[in-house]
Amino acid sequence: MEGLVRGIRSCQETLRVAILKHPRDRRNIFSRFGRVTSSLPVREKGLENLTVADILMTKGEDKIGSWLWCRTTDSVYDAVENMAKNNIGSLVVLKPGEQELIAGIITERDYMRKIIAQGRSSKYTRVGEIMTDENKLVTVTSDTSILQAMQLMTDHHIRHVPVIDGKIAGMVSIVDVVRAVVEQQGGELKRLNEFIKGEYY
Repeated sequence: MEGLVRGIRSCQETLRVAILKHPRDRRNIFSRFGRVTSSLPVREKGLENLTVADILMTKGEDKIGSWLWCRTTDSVYDAVENMAKNNIGSLVVLKPGEQELIAGIITERDYMRKIIAQGRSSKYTRVGEIMTDENKLVTVTSDTSILQAMQLMTDHHIRHVPVIDGKIAGMVSIVDVVRAVVEQQGGELKRLNEFIKGEYY
């Protein structure tokens, strides 16, 4: 992961140097070629300015919903069934009650290590018994940069991070972050390539 971040920064530096070599045209470089279209509608505004909110926007309406969480009192079986049904790898765990107070997170890894590996029954074990507690929970806000989010995930060896803006705003995975980084860099590299091939003196 750190190699990916270094590679991205190297590409950004290459782009910056190329633009500085042609100061007369640097204002028109990107406008000349227009927006690069792609399958992932992340706005191209520079990798250092791309935020978790931009990733959440690519997820559309489905970025948040009751499928994203469970309660501490739910059985692990129900939580894992929910993950499988919605093709997700983790759930935010809420405390019992009407308020959405966060208690922690449960992941596929928790299930493997604390249920399967220990021979426990998922139907008779409560989520609260195996989840990662709130005090150890790593979260981001919607204005966290994706580079910061990637660094957090790398440092803590995690693949899912809840987005909390006072309440649950969504969930981002390392796949979401890497996809956005690759898409953003692809656009920048394409523009750099077009700039180098352009008629500049």
